[in-house]
Amino acid sequence: MTGLDRHLAQALRLELPGDYVGLRLGTATVGLVRPEVAERLTALGFEQAGDGAVVVADAAELVAAQDALAADGVFRKRDELFDVRAAVDGPVLGQVDRGALPVLGIAAQGVHVNGLVRGPAGWMVWVAHRSATKKLDPGKLDHIVAGGIGAGMDAAATVVKEAAEEASVPEALARGARKVGRLEYAIARAEGLRRDTLWCYDLELPAEFAPVPRDGEVERFELMGVEEVMARVSATEDFKFNVALVLIDLFARLGLIPAGEMLGRLRVG
Repeated sequence: MTGLDRHLAQALRLELPGDYVGLRLGTATVGLVRPEVAERLTALGFEQAGDGAVVVADAAELVAAQDALAADGVFRKRDELFDVRAAVDGPVLGQVDRGALPVLGIAAQGVHVNGLVRGPAGWMVWVAHRSATKKLDPGKLDHIVAGGIGAGMDAAATVVKEAAEEASVPEALARGARKVGRLEYAIARAEGLRRDTLWCYDLELPAEFAPVPRDGEVERFELMGVEEVMARVSATEDFKFNVALVLIDLFARLGLIPAGEMLGRLRVG
């Protein structure tokens, strides 16, 4: 297995549902929870169906379940709401705090932007160094712009919002980001089950532009040649896990590597 393939293999390793238990909002399955989380919820009085799934009647009861788990110390709220859907393009059925998403195994959507510059020797990539104080993946390397799609937002609006907040990218530049597809994966992490859809964008930036950290989530930005980025993704774990996946997709689209079967399983469009 090549250095790049190990990142793809990690994202494809988990077979669901496995021993996860369904979480239903009414009749729609919206999440997957660990057996111990299901036990906590049923002990708190939430219904358990004959097949073992935990059932919440409506959006208000879903929030009550979330709040009960937070009060029990299962996760820390992040005071940012995300929409709950049974499918990526399905209707919004409710909302939960971002911190609850992996605990409840609810699918999330986010944007990842490859900040690209045409250098004299080929493409260069803006790389963010995450703050050492970040709760998740402190100090890891990241995209110039990346972020979850909050409640009521769409991918395009999130790109513009996150570009301004994270990297001081003017709206006129950010709107030039081009959607190039999406990746989907499920992976078990310390914070819980990550079931993510990543909307991938390429943003070609002028050579004279330099991103500037603004909201404290990034310590600094570094412009690196794409071959150097690829070597680092291949040889290290320096990049945040899902950033590595989006970069591998970029390498394939630039013709630097073959797409391969594993990347094809992550690509949805």
